[in-house]
Amino acid sequence: MALPSKFFLFTAGFVVLLVGLSVCIHKVSGQGCQGDIQGLAQQCARYVQKPGPETNPSPGCCNVIKKVDVPCVCKQLTNDIEQIISMVKVAHVVAHCGRPLAHGTKCGSYIAP
Repeated sequence: MALPSKFFLFTAGFVVLLVGLSVCIHKVSGQGCQGDIQGLAQQCARYVQKPGPETNPSPGCCNVIKKVDVPCVCKQLTNDIEQIISMVKVAHVVAHCGRPLAHGTKCGSYIAP
């Protein structure tokens, strides 16, 4: 009986993550940020979600990161989005993909050291 409830919790959590990222995509797209915002959510969501360890992103995620306007996306991140994603993981992902946040850059509420 424990397995179905764990599966339900995982599925529910994943749905909440996708809904939150969809809201972010809609908001960011509406603000004119350049790049594949939809691809950003699809390719990189698993690497920035709050639960779980910090892991290196996939080549697919990095390909999207290299084409998106990271500072523009950072300016659009709200407290609601930050309830779903880890800003420390976001900083790790963009750095791993060769687009580190410059010292003092604000990304959501996170300020790059």
